[in-house]
Amino acid sequence: MDSRRRLSIRCLTGLGFLLSSVAFLSLTADRWREPRLNLKNVEPATKVRVFTAPKTNVWADLRPDEADEVYKFLSKEWVDLNITRTPRHTLDSFIYTLETLQPNKSDVLPYLWTQESAPPQRCAKAVLSHALDGRAHYSYHAVGPLPVSPDTRVVPLTFPFTSGRHYVSKDMPDMVSTMEFCRSLAESVADITTELLGARVDRDNPNGPDSLLAFPRTTWNDAGHLFGWVQFFRPGYNSGANSILPQGIYARIDAVDGSSGGEGEDTDADWKVGEWFYNGVLYENLNKFRAAVFEPGFLKTPPNVDGPWTDTENFDASPDGRELPPPISIQPLGPRYKLDRKERYVSWFGFEFYFTSTQATGVSVHDVRFKGERVMYELSLQEAMAHYAGDDPMASGQEFLDSFFGMGTNAFELVPGYDCPAYADYLDSHLHRLGKTERLPSNICLFEFTSDHLLSRHTTATSVTVSRNTFLTLRSVSTVGNYDYTIDYVFYLDGAIEVKVRASGYIFGAFYARNAHKTEDEYGHRVHDALSSSLHDHVISFKADLDVAGTANDMVHLAVEPVTKTYPWDQPHFGRRNTMHLREYPVERETGLDWPKNAGEFYLVYSSDKKNAWGERKGYRIVSGTGIGSTPHLTVVNSTVLADAARWAEKDLWVVRRKDTEPRGADPFNYIDPVNPLVDFTRIANGEDLVHDDDNETSPTADGDDSYDGDLVIYFNVGSHHVPHSGDVPNTLAHTSASSVLFVPHNFADRDPSRESVQGVRLQLKHKREGAGFPGQPGGGDGDDDDDEEPSEEEEELKLRARDGNGNGREGKGGHHKLHTGANYFGTPYRRGVNLPLEALEPDLEKAYQSGSHRVSDLSSNGSAAGMRFQEP
Repeated sequence: MDSRRRLSIRCLTGLGFLLSSVAFLSLTADRWREPRLNLKNVEPATKVRVFTAPKTNVWADLRPDEADEVYKFLSKEWVDLNITRTPRHTLDSFIYTLETLQPNKSDVLPYLWTQESAPPQRCAKAVLSHALDGRAHYSYHAVGPLPVSPDTRVVPLTFPFTSGRHYVSKDMPDMVSTMEFCRSLAESVADITTELLGARVDRDNPNGPDSLLAFPRTTWNDAGHLFGWVQFFRPGYNSGANSILPQGIYARIDAVDGSSGGEGEDTDADWKVGEWFYNGVLYENLNKFRAAVFEPGFLKTPPNVDGPWTDTENFDASPDGRELPPPISIQPLGPRYKLDRKERYVSWFGFEFYFTSTQATGVSVHDVRFKGERVMYELSLQEAMAHYAGDDPMASGQEFLDSFFGMGTNAFELVPGYDCPAYADYLDSHLHRLGKTERLPSNICLFEFTSDHLLSRHTTATSVTVSRNTFLTLRSVSTVGNYDYTIDYVFYLDGAIEVKVRASGYIFGAFYARNAHKTEDEYGHRVHDALSSSLHDHVISFKADLDVAGTANDMVHLAVEPVTKTYPWDQPHFGRRNTMHLREYPVERETGLDWPKNAGEFYLVYSSDKKNAWGERKGYRIVSGTGIGSTPHLTVVNSTVLADAARWAEKDLWVVRRKDTEPRGADPFNYIDPVNPLVDFTRIANGEDLVHDDDNETSPTADGDDSYDGDLVIYFNVGSHHVPHSGDVPNTLAHTSASSVLFVPHNFADRDPSRESVQGVRLQLKHKREGAGFPGQPGGGDGDDDDDEEPSEEEEELKLRARDGNGNGREGKGGHHKLHTGANYFGTPYRRGVNLPLEALEPDLEKAYQSGSHRVSDLSSNGSAAGMRFQEP
């Protein structure tokens, strides 16, 4: 067997996630944490100790030195390709991205759960941009083993893709030629744009108030031809709000890519301009459009003009109360979670997990355990889609698959004290692209927070018990073009896990044309002078590789159903009762599911063989979470623009077999070739049998084996059917766009596990035993304070509760609290005041924020969308 074949097999069995982590953890000597605040006057917490992860983070991204070593290795291996770090054209050969090739679960589990097993072999995943048969391509390659040695090889990476291919064709001109064509096109109609819009393209001041931008939007891609439309926008000189400043002029384009010819041919695109569209009228060519514009009586539509209405902030308003700062959360005594910053490993009140980040999909969580038991192997973003509808040439064909732009690549520095509390731990990420490493400072945060609502409470006649709802959040924010997505992984004291996404930013609006065709709000609402909102669906896919108390799991529908029953104890007085009962339906084949009507079914993932103390199967329930409504799937049926690129969006959630060869439900390059995507989800959710042998739990299924051991994966969607309204101008608000999915323990423990960790108080009220009424009710005790009163029934009960099973008092052993009348705290309350420095309340952002500028994706052109900004020759 040759060395290339050996490496292919080694990477197949040892590693396998499609897009792995970008978030390299800074190598600090202190594995505990780096305090952001110098709290000199604060009551000291327990002594800070070194905290170390039990295992190496096998999902962690390449360190900068590792990436540099791989770049050097590939430059030698691909010396005939003339690899460059400064590409100037799409046919140049360059390493587009480089990151860790995530290991296969079948190789990771032995390492995690046995002492003898070594960590899986480490490899890199390189995306090469190069010419093949005269055409530009992206192709995936595996590089390993690492560190680089004489045994290291580079081979095509094919096993994660349902297509069997490891490459896609880039049937598009480069960014420079694309934007140059658009500028030239706009300049050629300067007389028309001046007449209709009072503006024209200005190369000297492209973002000026009277300048225009021209953006292309491709709607079909077929064997070297780009068909689409160019639309004119104002740049948004006050705010960068060009997506809500469309101007209503559209030009049809057909680009024949010169790279479709042979090697060495002229690769500049041959652009052709066809019809023009304005105010509901389609003009055959530019001459006819120009003639119509300057005809007397030509019907003009008002332009969208930038102004204060697009500003996202108001510095001058002063309603009552704005003169004072708002309440904020503080953490005066330090964190209660433990963080190994190097390995990115977290421990918090029974939860333990690793996390990392990838360039395409951002932060992911791995090996989640609760109270020492397995819950999830992986929780990660797969894809974020926005699919639009409209009656103009731009909106009607507009869709985005944001992993192509890079949810991790575009996760920029967080604003301390605003994106996350000032006291949060902030961590950096690194990107390895174009032969260079780029640091994204403080773009992931971790913090504990106490909600404004309780976790639980109960009031009796003589007591009140309340429990604070404190949770742990791992957060990042991805800014893809006009939208900012805040992505949270939230962990609760009862063992629940929530994935929550909030969207904000500018909508992508449509031009509001005033013509006879605009008779109703079919695709949105008018929200400004010449601006219409654009109806669109956000569908954001996540993967949950559940391992509930082990890898052998089953999924069931637990239905709440109406039923008519007779009971022997009811006879003969009551013949039949119309009531309800529970009925379980096992999911025996891979399938897609929608949230049930009236929430009439529970979706449960059970352990196949592990039970709690009461003989019930340990499980987790999957529910639509704490957003403003049930999470959606795509409204469009059989999308003509997405084709087979996002079939996962057609149901709310899916259950499938877990396979090493199916590590992801999507691929970023599906955006380039939606008709023949690298990952076709229908080949993952293809109806395979989910019935399994319970005895086959210990070793994950080897791919190619017909057996199935119960290791299943849930793909689920969050998002919204977004119908923007006037309240979305200037920006969509995050509290109205939030959606989430919760994984809630269901018989997983023997009782509520949060009782051990929650903070709260029981107020035991004073009362007398005299009177015939119930305490707290008329005729009962009057609540007078009398130290000579005999013990009440409630106090007698407290004494009994303070004893162990043998009737002995427990307060003397193990620190058990002696219950008494008054305030009984469980957990530690604050006992005295603290003095905080100003930075704990309001960080100095002129010093704390490091970034000079952000490389936000420009959704208008293919070069920027791909993250490549080729240098001008």
